[in-house]
Amino acid sequence: MNQNHRIAAVLCGLLPLNLASAQVEYVDPTIGGVGVLLEPTRPTVHLPHSMVRVYPVRKDQLDDQIQSFPLTIISHRLGELFSVMPHDGTPDQNTWKGSAAYDQEQTTPYYYSTRLDDSLIQIEFTSTERCGYFRFKFPSSKPVVLLATRKGGDLSLTDGHSVTGIEKFNGMQAYVYGEFSSPVTAVKTTDGPNARLVLSGVGEALELRYGVSFISVEQAKKNLAKEIGGNDFEKTKLAARDVWNKALGKIKVKGGTAEQKRVFYTALYRCNERMVNISEDDQYYSSYDHKVHQDKRPFYVDNWLWDTFRALEPLQTLLDPVQQGDKIQSYVRMYEQSGWMPSFAVLWGDHACMTGNHAAPWIADSWFKGVKNFDLAKAYEGLKKNSLDATVLPWRNGPKTSLDEFYNKNGFLPALRSDEKESVAEVHEFERRQSVAVTLENSYDDWNIAQLAGALDKKEDRAQFLKRAEFYKNLYRADKGFMWPKDSDGKWIQDFDPKFSGGMGGRAYTTENNAYTYNWDVQHDLRGLAELMGGNAATEAKLDNLFREDLGVADGKARSKYAFFSVFPDSTTMVGQFSMGNEPSFAIPYVYNHIGAPWKTQKRIRQLLEYAFTDTLSGIPGDEDGGGMSAFVVFSMMGFYPVVPGVPVYELGSPLFDDISLTLGNGKTFRLTAKNNSKDNKYIQGVKLNGKIIDRLWLLHRDLVDGGVVEIEMGNTPNRKFGITNPPPSSLTVDPASLK
Repeated sequence: MNQNHRIAAVLCGLLPLNLASAQVEYVDPTIGGVGVLLEPTRPTVHLPHSMVRVYPVRKDQLDDQIQSFPLTIISHRLGELFSVMPHDGTPDQNTWKGSAAYDQEQTTPYYYSTRLDDSLIQIEFTSTERCGYFRFKFPSSKPVVLLATRKGGDLSLTDGHSVTGIEKFNGMQAYVYGEFSSPVTAVKTTDGPNARLVLSGVGEALELRYGVSFISVEQAKKNLAKEIGGNDFEKTKLAARDVWNKALGKIKVKGGTAEQKRVFYTALYRCNERMVNISEDDQYYSSYDHKVHQDKRPFYVDNWLWDTFRALEPLQTLLDPVQQGDKIQSYVRMYEQSGWMPSFAVLWGDHACMTGNHAAPWIADSWFKGVKNFDLAKAYEGLKKNSLDATVLPWRNGPKTSLDEFYNKNGFLPALRSDEKESVAEVHEFERRQSVAVTLENSYDDWNIAQLAGALDKKEDRAQFLKRAEFYKNLYRADKGFMWPKDSDGKWIQDFDPKFSGGMGGRAYTTENNAYTYNWDVQHDLRGLAELMGGNAATEAKLDNLFREDLGVADGKARSKYAFFSVFPDSTTMVGQFSMGNEPSFAIPYVYNHIGAPWKTQKRIRQLLEYAFTDTLSGIPGDEDGGGMSAFVVFSMMGFYPVVPGVPVYELGSPLFDDISLTLGNGKTFRLTAKNNSKDNKYIQGVKLNGKIIDRLWLLHRDLVDGGVVEIEMGNTPNRKFGITNPPPSSLTVDPASLK
């Protein structure tokens, strides 16, 4: 039992019964705090989708020294804004040097505390949507607080109580206004590029309440007055806890182990970080045209669509469709303001990351699930422009290149032979062409655009994009059984190794994963993919082999994990050649549902959840990506998953809990029960929907939002016949509108 679990147990012993069972008490923000090769999670204090997000700045959860605390962050994993750190004694230049060791740390979604080892200073923090609240206790009664900008700007103290600041970053500015609970004096230091204030006071306790803004210092002051009216830390803390209990209480589970509940609710907490509402008093600053806009509708930023379109956005669509429409309309406004539909819409603009036009499946999935409170025509205009007029090159924004002209004409992005050097200037030096991944991902995106064209009665557009949706077929090499790169002459790259080619992360051909993963990245046409692979039986054998295949051979010997991960660090937590640690793998275990072996989906999902997702510091198998990974956990632990965003269907896996109830955005409740459920009883024997037996292992979106009740009978032996005659819809000819 770790420190957080002990604290939760104490709280449950002291709190009234109704609070002791509150979902927030299961959350452990330290889960995943030591990354498996890649980035760790952070014990972030924030409200759902709030501007202010704060965590201790350090390497990871095992780092025993804290550098400082930000007043908020720029964007998920893209740095912090401003910094604060308590100190004591007589301030001088050495005050700025070094970090502070700490202990007695307590982390929750709404409250953080720790104690510094040498000074025994107690640090506490809680927050509102646009404001933060620090409470410091100084045993020496000689309080010192260090304030600084992290990117450059200015800080000043007025009237002994109030601090104001401007931080400049990435072509825009952040503002802060704060108030101390008792008088402080300031010594301003400016060594280095950042503004720095050393503030000293008197007494054992000192509090700092502050508001942040992306509009002005005056607006930051208004935000503080509106959200934290007085000096009441406990009141602010309890209000934040109530917000989290409401958000996490949308899903209630029974059964399972305490460990599984901690994993589940911590994952759900992570799914409530992004996107972030940056509206302030019916106005917002947009970095997409560098203007302040008057708008009563909230404006959201900070979305990494390559990571989030697969599971996080579908989860948020299910739980809060109105907010989802607001988020999509924010993207529409970004398109209107900048001329392009963003991919990674962060605070300071479109962050040119990864591959694909993945706003398409996000928007199509939301539309066909009944989210209609956004401008579909304008959204479609932006998606179409991005597909036909923008570059498909990885980590690149802007107009078409010569490679895009080739792609549009020939239906695949050409790869370079191993003896060729890059000749197209627009190709990213490190990210390279990722030719197979780009072709497959854009095929799927274009399929979704085709469906939206149909919704708008654009018949010619629909036909055009359906043709583009078949581009993936141009790279399937039947004699090898793999998606395979071609050169500009249409010839197969001869020395391609599906396990190990492409350099770091496979980037010459694929994206962070090898071809064993990208073989299955055809979500929109799994039926067509199975036909290419030789039918269901051959596809099943190939999928079995994915989970069993070794790492390959190098210099006549079995390739070591050391060698494999030195090239594919994103492909962590391997099962054979399957990587649980990266987003393109999420749908793969569910492919068995489409090829007549759904019991294997049930077996694999249970295995992967138990193996890869634990309530430990290493309990996240790859980059968590602000809910991208965690949404897979939430869905799969509940027992169903949106395998094909764009199609309003959820496929059954194997629920970990005996009873799951979801309070949906329309106020209705969906309930799923698993009878005779246990660790061994992982196989579905039969399903009832609203009391009627159904012979399928998938649910329509309307089954959920109408307040449906699903009853699943579980057993320890596979029912190999159930669900195989009515597989989930996944083909080029599927009409999502007919599945509403």
